[in-house]
Amino acid sequence: MLRLPAFLILACLVYESPITIVAPSDQKSLIHVELVGLRNDRGHVVCALYASAEGFPKQPEKAIAHATSDIARGRAACEFAEIAPGTYAISAFHDENANGRLDTNFLGIPREGVGASNNARGHFGPPHFDAAAVRVGPGRIDLTITMTYL
Repeated sequence: MLRLPAFLILACLVYESPITIVAPSDQKSLIHVELVGLRNDRGHVVCALYASAEGFPKQPEKAIAHATSDIARGRAACEFAEIAPGTYAISAFHDENANGRLDTNFLGIPREGVGASNNARGHFGPPHFDAAAVRVGPGRIDLTITMTYL
């Protein structure tokens, strides 16, 4: 029987074994949203983060996360932390009277300021998810939404 030295056997095993590099799958993102163009500092801004078109932007209960921010000098900021990389859309509204909901007139047109990521705007209605969609990778992403008053 032929006996091979241990280092030779180890070298053969290492050489024949494929090397696999595993990227961490738990890398998270921080989405920081600056909201500009607010017409006054009353109330606060409410932001919602959606992971799909389902419910965007009219059904806040379908959002995967919410954030609220005070307003100073016509600006506010919302942050969404520990978000998995993916495609998202953000909607925001200026809750001037702090009642927790977007006030509309009898036709459904917002009486308070509204905005969406990519500054997406709808035509005769709210913007579509695809127009507001933002690809988010690991790390921090900074977005700016300009509020619109109709």
